[in-house]
Amino acid sequence: MDKPKAVILSSGGLDSATCLAIATAAGYDCYTLSFDYGQKHRAELQAAQRLSVQFGAQEHQVVNLGIGQLVSSALTTAAIAVPEHTGAHAIPVTYVPARNTVFLAIALGWAEVLKAQDIFIGVSSVDYSGYPDCRPEFVAAFQSLADLATKTGVEGNPIRINAPLLYLSKAATIQKGHALGVDYSLTVSCYRADDAGRACGSCDSCTLRQQGFLEAGIDDPTLYYNH
Repeated sequence: MDKPKAVILSSGGLDSATCLAIATAAGYDCYTLSFDYGQKHRAELQAAQRLSVQFGAQEHQVVNLGIGQLVSSALTTAAIAVPEHTGAHAIPVTYVPARNTVFLAIALGWAEVLKAQDIFIGVSSVDYSGYPDCRPEFVAAFQSLADLATKTGVEGNPIRINAPLLYLSKAATIQKGHALGVDYSLTVSCYRADDAGRACGSCDSCTLRQQGFLEAGIDDPTLYYNH
């Protein structure tokens, strides 16, 4: 029998790497999808490629998107600096408007072409930076859209939106990925990563990652350019 297919949204970071490991372990043929959307931390694209190779993805695609020229975000706009971690609960300047909506829409189209029944996205509503498109309500709403917007959905065989990390802390995510063989030294999470993929150690993403490894009781393999 043919294995089921899944499209995995792959940023090259810790969470999407764990999703890829989960889908692989569940027996899917995985098709990884990354986006060059004008992000300043472009080393994550090389990380996504490395992880796709490590887990034997059937295909890895990088889609070029021009959303960086349309939005104002610290991740895409040179004039807006990525801030240090503050612990504040307001939506930060690193939020990229509608990013996950756009990414999932393109993944949905590719999944339908591939005849894949599943999409995996590594969003978490526990350890995250306050982004509105990482909440359970968003995932549920996009599932409703997927059911209505596709031929396969209308015909009663909808594509499932899987968010297996949605209720996991960063520590629990790391423990799950570690058990599944993720080499987290291949990942890049930092919003200010240099071209070699080394991390700053002080942005929101780095701080959450460091705390996650500490709480998980697993050595942090991240390379830092400030250390």
